Amino acid sequence: MTPDTDVLRLHARSVELFLERVRAVPEDAWERPTPSAPWTVRDLVNHVVGEDRWTAPLMAGKSIAEVGDSLDGDLLGGMPVQAAEQAGKEACVAFGEPGAGDRTVHLSFGDTPATEYAWQLIADHVVHGWDLAAATGGDTQLDDDLVSAVTGWFAEREHLYRQAGAIADRPPVAASTARDRLLVGFGRDPSWTGHHDVVRRFGAAWEAWDLDAIMDLMADDAVFESTGPAPDGRRVEGREAVRAEWQEMFAATRDASFTFEESFVCGDRATARWVFAWANEDGSPRHVRGVDVIRVRDGKIAEKLSYVKG
Repeated sequence: MTPDTDVLRLHARSVELFLERVRAVPEDAWERPTPSAPWTVRDLVNHVVGEDRWTAPLMAGKSIAEVGDSLDGDLLGGMPVQAAEQAGKEACVAFGEPGAGDRTVHLSFGDTPATEYAWQLIADHVVHGWDLAAATGGDTQLDDDLVSAVTGWFAEREHLYRQAGAIADRPPVAASTARDRLLVGFGRDPSWTGHHDVVRRFGAAWEAWDLDAIMDLMADDAVFESTGPAPDGRRVEGREAVRAEWQEMFAATRDASFTFEESFVCGDRATARWVFAWANEDGSPRHVRGVDVIRVRDGKIAEKLSYVKG
């Protein structure tokens, strides 16, 4: 088997890996967040379907301008799994034609060998396949051969991808497996779950001092434990009761600011370290440092147990 035919074989394998994850998406999961923020599951699948739909015309020699905007917008319609299956099939057929590996494709950044184009698509199918599984509770394991192949190809290209803004910075996390090292290289935290995004948006809502946005993320039976009075704080149960508690705090606090400094998510539990600042009646500044112990359930904050430095 020649290197050219090998990469084309790997392309078909990567498409199937991605489609396996698409087939496993639960019916109620299409609007869930993904590691590729701000994309939802549907956004992510639509992106990859778009890449697969682009493959045939580009492999046939068409330019970006000739294809135009015909593949813009929603490509999934009411049958996202079937749309993904059809697009993946068309892409594999295009790369399976005789002499496909010898062609040149006209990409936005210039003419590119078809084999290099195939590598780019392989990487996207593999990494986005993990994104999809992580977002939907699917199989986050990846094909060892694909991981090894993409890792070898990506080693000399990572800095170019990052310079172009195509991938995020490497997260400061340990990566003990080949899969995790590949994900970190692509700017992913291998421990990501949908709870990470909920906690991130919760912190952003507090930093914006936006009570409506905060309450949109609270479960109907949410529990809040305040930092006082000593020694156990005040426990409030139910979304409306929590809102009333915080509404009073919002109204009584002058020049308030909230800064989420750090968060850590493990399973359905999270901790978030923060600084809360305000002004006294005479205008003098005050602040406290604290931490929340959070429980996430079904995309909502179910518990917010707050503690401060005494």
